[in-house]
Amino acid sequence: MYTVDVKTTTKTYQVDIAQHMFNQMGKNIETYAPATTYLIVTDTEVAKRYLQTLKDTFSPETRVLTFVVPAGEQSKSFAQYEAILTYAFSNQLDRASVIVAFGGGVVGDLAGFVAGTYMRGIRFVQVPTTLLAHDASVGGKVAINLPTGKNIVGVFHQPEAVLFDPGLLRSLPDKEWRSGFAEIVKLGFIADRDFYNRLSACVTARVSLSEAAQMEMIASAIRIKAAIVAEDEREHGIRAYLNFGHTVGHALEAELGYGVLTHGEAVAVGMRIALSVSEELGGGQLPIGSFTSWFTKLGYDLTLPADIDVDRLLQRMHADKKATEGHLVMVLLSAVGEAYITEVDPTVVRKHIAAARKEV
Repeated sequence: MYTVDVKTTTKTYQVDIAQHMFNQMGKNIETYAPATTYLIVTDTEVAKRYLQTLKDTFSPETRVLTFVVPAGEQSKSFAQYEAILTYAFSNQLDRASVIVAFGGGVVGDLAGFVAGTYMRGIRFVQVPTTLLAHDASVGGKVAINLPTGKNIVGVFHQPEAVLFDPGLLRSLPDKEWRSGFAEIVKLGFIADRDFYNRLSACVTARVSLSEAAQMEMIASAIRIKAAIVAEDEREHGIRAYLNFGHTVGHALEAELGYGVLTHGEAVAVGMRIALSVSEELGGGQLPIGSFTSWFTKLGYDLTLPADIDVDRLLQRMHADKKATEGHLVMVLLSAVGEAYITEVDPTVVRKHIAAARKEV
């Protein structure tokens, strides 16, 4: 078992990572966040596999309600947000109640945003079921999307605990595993050269990772993120580095339509472009070729559609949350493990986006 303490200015909580934790998950939730009523928010895919089992692990006398949303990024919407709020209120959830976010990053964001705003904020617990959610479940950023932009409507709301059983990842499709792994590699790029080098040397395929090695990888990634969040909870400084690859990635998700690419697939493309921009602006040598080769072998497609509208993509990037007064802002690298944030000339970015398109 691994335990990582997340210490912020508003709350300190634990991330527990342990095999077979799911067998007692309900009782663990009751220990970390005692309540008379729990509302489990999950999606259709997780519900089919695991929802009844999770309910059965709570104490018999505990009131457990459930709300199931369609699987996919489209559920991070005002419609689903309002539906959960209405369900919570009609079922008399009060300020002593607890919401359980049981799923991947979409569910964590949506359920966390409900918890952060229902009755001006109630407690919630994160129970991640995907590799991507190792990132989304830690740090308290919760949000929903607008049709024109990702994570535009949200709050900072820290969970009471994050309880992660890596055994739940066994049923994860390779596409979703890659989505989460891209975010893990991102942490090495921005903050830990040794971690990046270990990943690139050891993770040659999903099957090359034992469950023990995967647990250690997840714990290492969470420690890196926890240290960043502890220093900058509200993203006034270094926490913005966590957006490496996301300026292009978020714009790409919105341009293609949410769900066409997974979040991590879009971020992987964004990291490849950000590396190229970084190298041009900083002059240093970055592992663009080796990263591209490694990720391609893992099954990622780091190219853009041949017919993508480069100017529309740039417009979406200008609407990114990091943009200031309409200026394009990106997280770049001066070296692996050394990130910085800066305004970027759109003509430079345009050139590298165009170069990333598939050949026809």
